Amino acid sequence: MARMHARRRGKSGSKKPYLTEAPEWVPIPPKDVEELVVKLSKGGMSTAMIGITLRDQYGVPSVKLVAGRNITALLRDNGVRFRLPEDLQNLMKRAIVLDDHLTNNPKDIHNRRGLQLVEAKIRRLVRYYKRTGLLPQNWNYSLKNARLLIE
Repeated sequence: MARMHARRRGKSGSKKPYLTEAPEWVPIPPKDVEELVVKLSKGGMSTAMIGITLRDQYGVPSVKLVAGRNITALLRDNGVRFRLPEDLQNLMKRAIVLDDHLTNNPKDIHNRRGLQLVEAKIRRLVRYYKRTGLLPQNWNYSLKNARLLIE
């Protein structure tokens, strides 16, 4: 399959091993993993950072294998609400950084193209989240709104 914003093909990154249940050597029971996920989330960590922390500090290779559900499902079931989905928020941060760079360097045409590509991804993602009900139907992306939401 071809890349999203380039006409070349290539192999994607590494693949996880196919496992259906948690290994025996995982030191933490599922209930404790769920409590750790909620505690780390209330500490201000994103879902990606929660997964990395559990992997590196607690020896949990995969929250989904141990607890039976992924991190966002665990947080949703425990009443933790998100303003925006994490991937959309990260793309909006990247668009803000690119726009700041372009105000200081207006002739940087390569990064102007990069900003266009990032904003195209944001619009596609917004359309998906409106369709699935994670964003309200009247929510629209603009760089000014992104600055207000992120900063």
